[in-house]
Amino acid sequence: MKKSKTIIILVTIAVLFAVSMYWLYSKNIEDPVVYETEKPAMGSIVKKTVATGSIVPKEEVLIKPNISGIIDEIFVEAGEIVKAGDLIAKVKVVPNVSSLNSAKNNINSVRTQVETARLAFENQKSIYNRQKELFEKGVISANEFDNAQLAYNQAQQRLKQEEVSLRAASQNYDIVRTGTTSGMGASANTEIRATVSGMVLDVPVKTGNQVIEANNFNDGTTIATLADVDKMIFEGKVDESEVGKIKEGLPLEITVGALPDKTFDAELDYIAPKGVDENGAIQFEIKGTMKNLDTTSTFIRAGLSANASIILARADDVLTIKEALVQYDPKTQKPFVEVMVGDQKFERREIELGVSDGIDVEIKSGVSKDDNIKVWNQLKPATGPTGRG
Repeated sequence: MKKSKTIIILVTIAVLFAVSMYWLYSKNIEDPVVYETEKPAMGSIVKKTVATGSIVPKEEVLIKPNISGIIDEIFVEAGEIVKAGDLIAKVKVVPNVSSLNSAKNNINSVRTQVETARLAFENQKSIYNRQKELFEKGVISANEFDNAQLAYNQAQQRLKQEEVSLRAASQNYDIVRTGTTSGMGASANTEIRATVSGMVLDVPVKTGNQVIEANNFNDGTTIATLADVDKMIFEGKVDESEVGKIKEGLPLEITVGALPDKTFDAELDYIAPKGVDENGAIQFEIKGTMKNLDTTSTFIRAGLSANASIILARADDVLTIKEALVQYDPKTQKPFVEVMVGDQKFERREIELGVSDGIDVEIKSGVSKDDNIKVWNQLKPATGPTGRG
């Protein structure tokens, strides 16, 4: 029994020894690690962050009526170019009964005043004529004649004033009843005209729609929206984690979703001082004015979605390497690379870094474009079923 146990133990030891020897042999015959190298290259590096938004006109003008009523006729369609003063639409007035009665009563009152002034004038005219005959015969003094002439002139002036008031009351009645009156021409309240030159972006009303005038208590009904499509801006939002990196004046590169093959230049000119909570994230509004926009060759429609690449830093025609080649000293955290000085022999060189876009990084000093830099973190090739690549 003891002899059997001894044999088993010896066999186990022999097997373990054989496995160990085979493992050591396998390790010895493995290929040595051969590090690849890469050379620096001349290029440009752009550090940027991206904001999403849309392209909108810099200024939109809402055309509203000066009188309430019903749209009688519309003269423009969305997409047309208009000039300041062009007719947009006509409004047919539906008079307010109370205002109409008030204006009519005012006319009657002023007419009564006119008749009273006319009677007073005719009376003073008769007195003046009699006094004039008596003065010419020497019956009355010059002072008495002057008083009669003064009273006559005053009565004449009063009659003229009342007649002017009657015309004004009649015009006011016509305006209340029809929205216009004789002599108003292009100033008629029923004629809605463009206040600026530009493109008609939208006509939200139709013939027969009721509209409300713009006043201190109501914004009024928008009849048309006008804008200068040659002056467009990018309007978007950036996350709070990015807003600290940007500032006014930075260049933007705008890409429009509907025009993927074109890039437009812009300049960041507004960053909202207050953020807005959207789905748990704080967003800050930004605006950038688009530059050198040629709408004759490329028409950008208002409201198109777009992305803006905000250029944080840029380095052109500089020495660059992949950022993955850079190593950092565990104690000083200073960057360095390993440069080949012989067959699979490398030496450490400290470097000074510049602009980085997360993939490539600018090298300001430490290496030249002829150096071979060690790929220290290269991936091992996949092994097959036999264990060898």
